[in-house]
Amino acid sequence: MNLIKILCPTCFEVFEIVPPPFSEIPAELDYDCEVCCSPLIIDLFRKGDEITVESRTLSN
Repeated sequence: MNLIKILCPTCFEVFEIVPPPFSEIPAELDYDCEVCCSPLIIDLFRKGDEITVESRTLSN
């Protein structure tokens, strides 16, 4: 299973998550940083056969 790297917009540390099935993307995930525990939103998009990721704080 391929993991996706996420950059936390609060502490700027990188952690990895298991993505949802490709058929369920685009998706918006409510997630807590695995390093600093800050709440964030992870947006997943399809670009061809690849998944692109954006992370943002809840205040954005």
